[in-house]
Amino acid sequence: MGSYLIEGRRPLEGQVRISGNKNAALACIFATLLTDDTIILRNIPLIEDVQVCVRLLQGLGRNVADLGGGVLRFDGGDLRGEVSGELVGLARGTILLAGGCAARHVDLVLPPPGGDVIGQRRLDSHFQALENLGVICSIDSKGWLDFRVSALKGCSVFLDEASVTATENVLLAGALADGETVVYNAACEPHVQDLCRMLSLMGCPVSGIGSNLLRLQGQKSLHGCDFTVGSDYMEAGSFIGLAAAAGGEVELLDVEPEHLRVLSDGFSKLGVSWVRTGDRSVLVPKSQHREIRRSMDNRTIKIDDAPWPGFPTDVLSIITVAATQMKGSVLIHEKMFESRLYFVDYLIRMGADIIQCDPHRVIVTGPSELVASSLISPDVRAGMAMVAAALCARGESVINNVYQIERGYENLLEKLSGLGAGIRRI
Repeated sequence: MGSYLIEGRRPLEGQVRISGNKNAALACIFATLLTDDTIILRNIPLIEDVQVCVRLLQGLGRNVADLGGGVLRFDGGDLRGEVSGELVGLARGTILLAGGCAARHVDLVLPPPGGDVIGQRRLDSHFQALENLGVICSIDSKGWLDFRVSALKGCSVFLDEASVTATENVLLAGALADGETVVYNAACEPHVQDLCRMLSLMGCPVSGIGSNLLRLQGQKSLHGCDFTVGSDYMEAGSFIGLAAAAGGEVELLDVEPEHLRVLSDGFSKLGVSWVRTGDRSVLVPKSQHREIRRSMDNRTIKIDDAPWPGFPTDVLSIITVAATQMKGSVLIHEKMFESRLYFVDYLIRMGADIIQCDPHRVIVTGPSELVASSLISPDVRAGMAMVAAALCARGESVINNVYQIERGYENLLEKLSGLGAGIRRI
């Protein structure tokens, strides 16, 4: 699985280019199932999750070519309804096969999707939404998911939670359904917005992009397109957290500054800010306040996650590490996943002053001098948090199972080395 050896106490300095949005890339890759025409996708991060999805599409009969520089070409072929259970188990985004195959009237049986083990990630929203459109959903005796369809009819869908992948599955299936589909309580994250824009380019206009009410008129067929995936604001947030924890001055390139507004409230509570240096760049300066703010009535302040445009759950792990290096106390409240914060045991072992109140809440008091340790990356985001902790710890840390980190971060070793981090693979 590979390991990193990281020498701590080396402030980060320089520029780093932010890759394309991982979650948008996965949704757009599965959207290529909706047509046999050629589709070009640009700014695709060449990470393990993307490779898994590409191999799945190839197994379904798609032709996929890597044109270099983060550009992939997809061409049609006869769709088959057989998938590799092993591949499906490697990435959460593989659940989007359900909507894509249903749209093309291809029956599908697949194991429960894999991905990060961060708590209960139910599939009820997917089943209910797809059943409204006419998909027959069931679970067999082995626990595999069975999706069968003879006709799809547009309808009004109310999601019982603003699930990103459930919203995307409805969009994929609804794009080729008969009639209009209206999605209430839709997720509206930038990666969902990217999928909406791609579908519009393919001939299925989507209205309400960026809101929680989406409308699309199903088409008899869709055509090819050339689409560029947006910047990954969660990777940008990760590097802001790394710079905050380790110190130094880092400029982020190829970002969409308006997407970073959802991060600013959380980081400002830690005394961390950034300035815009161009249309697609921001600078995290060396000089930071680095003191945790108190509430208006002088109580301990809280940072919690929420669906867009709230503070993203995927950045909560790394902001927890950053908090250990700031003066004061903060309550971190992970409301969405009950296992997301279990990685704090490693931080406590390294010397962090953290009280775990329950599976969803921890109180962090800083600044703490962290000491190097042997660590394990339990999931993508906690893995990046381990990297942040190692970068500001005294001594050399070893992080094992870095496969989990590299599932979500493109060329991480090279990017950190370019910023002056003492990091190498062992």
